[in-house]
Amino acid sequence: MSVRLIGILFIALVSCREADSHKSNSVIFHYNQPNYITSLDPAFAKSQNNIWAVDHIFNQLIDLDSTMKLVPELANFWEVSEDQMQYTFHLKRDVFFHKNICFGKDSTRRLVSKDIVFSFNRLIDTSLNPPGSWIFLGRVANNSPFLAPNDSTFILNLKEPFSPMLQILTMQYCSVIPKEAIDYYKSDFRKNPVGTGAFYFKKWVDRNGVFLSRNKQCFINLNSNLDGIRISFIEDRSIAYLEFLKGKLDFFSGLTSSFAGQVFEKNGELKSKVKDKFQVNKSSFLNTEYIGINLKKVAPDHILQTREFRVALNLGVNKEMLVKSMRNGIGTPAYSGFIPNGLPSFSDMSEAFPYNRDSAVKILNKIHYDFYDPKHSLKIHCNKDYIDLVTYVAREWQSLGIRVEIEQTETATLREMMKTGAIEMFRASWIADYSDEESFFNVFYSKNAAPPNYTRFSNQLFDELYEKSVKETDYQKRKLLFIQMNDIVNYEAPIIPLFYDQSVWFSQNNILHLKADPMNLLKLDGVMKNIKN
Repeated sequence: MSVRLIGILFIALVSCREADSHKSNSVIFHYNQPNYITSLDPAFAKSQNNIWAVDHIFNQLIDLDSTMKLVPELANFWEVSEDQMQYTFHLKRDVFFHKNICFGKDSTRRLVSKDIVFSFNRLIDTSLNPPGSWIFLGRVANNSPFLAPNDSTFILNLKEPFSPMLQILTMQYCSVIPKEAIDYYKSDFRKNPVGTGAFYFKKWVDRNGVFLSRNKQCFINLNSNLDGIRISFIEDRSIAYLEFLKGKLDFFSGLTSSFAGQVFEKNGELKSKVKDKFQVNKSSFLNTEYIGINLKKVAPDHILQTREFRVALNLGVNKEMLVKSMRNGIGTPAYSGFIPNGLPSFSDMSEAFPYNRDSAVKILNKIHYDFYDPKHSLKIHCNKDYIDLVTYVAREWQSLGIRVEIEQTETATLREMMKTGAIEMFRASWIADYSDEESFFNVFYSKNAAPPNYTRFSNQLFDELYEKSVKETDYQKRKLLFIQMNDIVNYEAPIIPLFYDQSVWFSQNNILHLKADPMNLLKLDGVMKNIKN
């Protein structure tokens, strides 16, 4: 027998044993991540595949409920100083880390405020340079940004007021970890996480899956009968969907064109043939899909430098039909700008770009658009996953007499070209890092590099309003600033917003109390699973 075959049989045997270990009288929630988890270290939780797993294992000072309201988690309550530069958190006293060898054999200890100081200092450690470092960069005080005056009090000091700071603290980057685990595991902490969450790390079997077990000593009163979680890594979404249909997965998320038409009618309703087979949970998702224009790359005499032409591009796309035909009704047409459905100020934003083909044609005639002039042609860069979507947009513009070319670009290359400013037009999406409008408006702040400012947008009045908005603490006053900023971006039109996304979750009929939220975060603390006889 060859060495290669022995290796394959060994991996299969390990996988089967792991699966069997979760069969005997255990209630396991099994879901798939098409993208392999790269780290279970919260400081490196920069993408959904890592974020979901990290959220099962760790906790933050505060959290968001399903309505995006701030709620206590590790903190009992908090206070903000009058000058909005000091945040004081009073911690719960009954929080313990998962039992782990880093504390001694089968031991644990209580979480104290020094653990938060350690975790946050680690985020700004330049020798570690984690992707989560940006959340405090330029915002926390240079001296003593994090303090622990006693075991149950934590203080965060800012350089200047920053109104979204509480929302930022709900991010998985801000999870609390014990110093003992870092000292013990060192760089291997990424595969040996120790937290305080509802589930603790059990095993990671290479690419066969990550296994978590329920933390019965969790400080949160879990209304759940789950004994554990299994996360598989099936890269092909179509294969994962078939596994879900066979009942081998409890949960499936995301929507691709390959099977959207099998599940949904054009109006977004479930097809009758699948209505009783599983549950579908749809929610607003803080993600705006758009086509961006790099105004610094575009030549001074190119038609894209003409504001009216950019407005015509917005008016010339039937976004409602786009959502129906390309997304099977999943999503909301982006007629009011960049702020997505799901944020509080969304309902106050005016409809700036309703589909109006006649108005688009009038603008093109007014500015003397010339199909044959190479300076009047467009090239949109896009990865293969969105070719159908961009082709729809291109045809809409072509029907107006605009010359459009699509350049398919590999995803990593496209991101790098957007970052360096090497391309004029690109298809992109912007997903909220945290539940605040600032997470979207910072995309157009001229002092921000790319990312997030891929369009290189620069407007003095916008910058002044943005700087006011991050210091203002009265939300109603902030909302007025948001409306003004939105109006400026819509007037200048550096982007063509296409649609505001929705998360689409599929679950088996025996899964109860699973709820999607605008942050698209898989919370399993209160999920129940009925056992089929």
